[in-house]
Amino acid sequence: MVLIRRFEERAAELRSLGYIPGFLHPYIGQEAVAVGACAALGPHDYITSTHRGHGHILARGGDPRYMYAELFARRDGYNRAKGGSLHIANIELGIIGANGIVGGGIPIAVGAGLALKQARQIAVHHPDDPRARRADGVAVTFFGDGASNQGAFHESLNLAALWRLPVIFICENNLYGEFTPQHKHQTIRDIATRASSYAVPGLIADGNDVLDVYRVVSKAAEEARKGRGPTLVECKTYRHRGHYEGDMGQYRPAEEVAFWLEADPIKNYRRLLLAGAICTEEELQALDEAVEQELEEAVAFAKASPHPAPEEALEDVFVESYGGRALL
Repeated sequence: MVLIRRFEERAAELRSLGYIPGFLHPYIGQEAVAVGACAALGPHDYITSTHRGHGHILARGGDPRYMYAELFARRDGYNRAKGGSLHIANIELGIIGANGIVGGGIPIAVGAGLALKQARQIAVHHPDDPRARRADGVAVTFFGDGASNQGAFHESLNLAALWRLPVIFICENNLYGEFTPQHKHQTIRDIATRASSYAVPGLIADGNDVLDVYRVVSKAAEEARKGRGPTLVECKTYRHRGHYEGDMGQYRPAEEVAFWLEADPIKNYRRLLLAGAICTEEELQALDEAVEQELEEAVAFAKASPHPAPEEALEDVFVESYGGRALL
């Protein structure tokens, strides 16, 4: 969580210095959701992310060096400067992709869930097939409260329920769809109640408590791995900054912001670790210093990475194929 927090804070600083082009949507304040959820996943699981996706990628094992290089639009980025902040993907880590379209990653995760279900069938009859290794996999899709109003959300949840696909729908309810408070775009308070329309479980987690998120998502993952279908998980959380870097957030009441800043997930967990004598203040300080060193090296790596040549824009557009099948 500290790595995600400091990665985002430094990204904001680097953008202000001109190193990062385009929009930046910080994940600051929501770190417990990404970390708690991804801690419940295994190496053969997939995730789809959002426009606020850096935290998910780091929690899934993403390397800050390649992430900063991608944000800097440099050749050594995860996607060779073609993804940027909004579209980082890495199949080796199970990251099918972040997505700049609100709710755009939800149906993609359902497609991954269908592939995982088929992998289970393949494992029964052809256990040596490479696809069989993902037989116990689940697909997780992260999205916000605003995305839960999209048709893609309802269509995806309906199809996943109908086909009992191993998909976990994680709604990060930070109380705002861009600049609009939840009560102005929904008549419901708990988005998890929408699960009942599709006869699947709807669970709520404290999105500022990393252990609670881990507990709830672990339960959903266990059910999915047993072939019992999807779960909708709502994580109640709050973004500390505006919708994007540069948004001053004047539409949010000061007392509301103050309340949620005090419920900071990193502060909460630090208190828990110290109160339970799980670690010392010195150990936490050492962790902070290690994160700073890692990010210092990551920024240096990104700055040293070359800009892509113009002709590279034409690379990675098509996959070579034979008879309609991709040559892997």
